[in-house]
Amino acid sequence: MNKLTHFNASGEAHMVDVGDKAITHRIALTEGHIRMQAETLKLILAGNHKKGDVLGIARTAGIMAAKRTADLIPLCHPLYISRVELDFRPLNRQTGICCQAQVETRGQTGVEMEALTAVQIALLTIYDMCKGIDRGMTIEGVRLLEKDGGKSGRWQREETG
Repeated sequence: MNKLTHFNASGEAHMVDVGDKAITHRIALTEGHIRMQAETLKLILAGNHKKGDVLGIARTAGIMAAKRTADLIPLCHPLYISRVELDFRPLNRQTGICCQAQVETRGQTGVEMEALTAVQIALLTIYDMCKGIDRGMTIEGVRLLEKDGGKSGRWQREETG
């Protein structure tokens, strides 16, 4: 098992030095789900929520969050992000919405944290906008699906079960 990179030899937290890493195209794809009552989902999809376009506002929040990840997670590097895209789709078997985020940069470190942050904040925004009618919503399954770029190259989640 590799050592944790955010700790120095003395066990103190530190920001990883990426200064000698190559600048490469880096991409991360993440997803997460929010489960809700069927009526809540219908209201969101019909665009009839009294607070406005729930998914449009969640998309904007996710983009903003990706850009502010280094302000939220203490040891993340501030990155120049070249692209953030969020996609929402209703879940087929369960009542809810799936959010996927794809983040890209050309840099010396990856954008996995930015993509994970984008999904989390987008889903939290949906929760915030709909909590008045459905406090039982559940956010789950937030995970990295794939990443590419850098020394470690491409990684893709292998689905199980």
